[in-house]
Amino acid sequence: MATDADIFTGQVDLPRMRRQRCSRLQTEMGRRDIPALLVFGSGAVQYAAGPSVISADSGRAAHLRTAALVLAGDDQPHLFTPYPEGAPPELVPDHVHPPLYTESDQGVADLADILSALSPGGLDRLAVDDLSGPMYRLAPRVLERTELVDASRLLGPARLIKTSDELECIRHAQRINEVAMHEVQAAMVPGIRQTELTGMFLRRAFELGATGNGIDPIWQVMAPTRKGGPYTTHGDVAFPLVTTDRVLDEGEVIWVDTGVHYHGYASDFGRTWIVGHEPRATARQRDQYRRWRDVVAATLAEVRPGSTGSDLTAAARAVVGGRTPWLPHFYLIHGLGTESAEAPMIGTDMGPEHDAALVLQPGMVLVLEPVIWDDGYAGYRSEDIVAVTEDGWVGLSDYPYDPYDG
Repeated sequence: MATDADIFTGQVDLPRMRRQRCSRLQTEMGRRDIPALLVFGSGAVQYAAGPSVISADSGRAAHLRTAALVLAGDDQPHLFTPYPEGAPPELVPDHVHPPLYTESDQGVADLADILSALSPGGLDRLAVDDLSGPMYRLAPRVLERTELVDASRLLGPARLIKTSDELECIRHAQRINEVAMHEVQAAMVPGIRQTELTGMFLRRAFELGATGNGIDPIWQVMAPTRKGGPYTTHGDVAFPLVTTDRVLDEGEVIWVDTGVHYHGYASDFGRTWIVGHEPRATARQRDQYRRWRDVVAATLAEVRPGSTGSDLTAAARAVVGGRTPWLPHFYLIHGLGTESAEAPMIGTDMGPEHDAALVLQPGMVLVLEPVIWDDGYAGYRSEDIVAVTEDGWVGLSDYPYDPYDG
């Protein structure tokens, strides 16, 4: 078991990381001839400006919302925030502004004035990641000479390849998550409530240095059959479900999913556990884990620069008789960064053409998340994180698979 001292074994240069991210955005803006980028999504704002933000539930998010504006040729972003004390220390004062309130008509008019003041020559194009109702309705009038374009087309490529500092942040976040989960797994015994596990996990994670929480911790009790589980519109296994105060019982199969942040970068922890003082997996459950492990091993054997998403999905299917070892509404692989699930996405409903077009490059982060499901016996699911290197991959997660691998 890891100790607290094992967590911080590397160094992160936060100012350098923020400079490099801004440079990537400037490059992508130049390629697409976009003079300005305005983002509101928490992951996008974190990438563009790197503020420290206050964690808040969704009901308060609009009141505590931050935004970031990147202007072509400016090596620093503009940050709009209700708490300027969270701005990066190297951000010059005239680039830190009060928050934008784009949920109101007046707020949109104020935004137009701000853009005009910061870009006296005018903006012919503005990349935006989110439009409030008033923005959508009023933009043709208050920004009549500005074409609004989809910010994802430049954000995606910029965020796809991680720098060494970004990789170290992800590794730190994952290490914190895993150390905290050792305590939680030991407490998963009959009679404990899901909410108790959540409190235990979050307390320990923040003691260990987490700077935010990205996923409402999930301790999902898996019904043996699809029909025995919650109703879903797609008719398949329901996952993920939110935590409740449900009391856990002996022998229940639990799909676990948590994610904390370290300086804006997410971890992603996924395992299958069994409730019990001395939990033991059945022969059928161990076989499910073995098949999951075989899928992961076959997939990782194809992970190297130049491989395509199709190479990975073909390898995953080959070891399970050509079947698809991931939920139809889910994926084989997703990326990880300032979002807990971001590009690259592999094995999704976007189809085989999407997978074929994706070519692995050094610095990509992959979260392998296959699912082995035997209707009538529940299933097995875990998540492992790797980063693509110059000649293969390196693991960023390291947590045991007990009680399935005994």
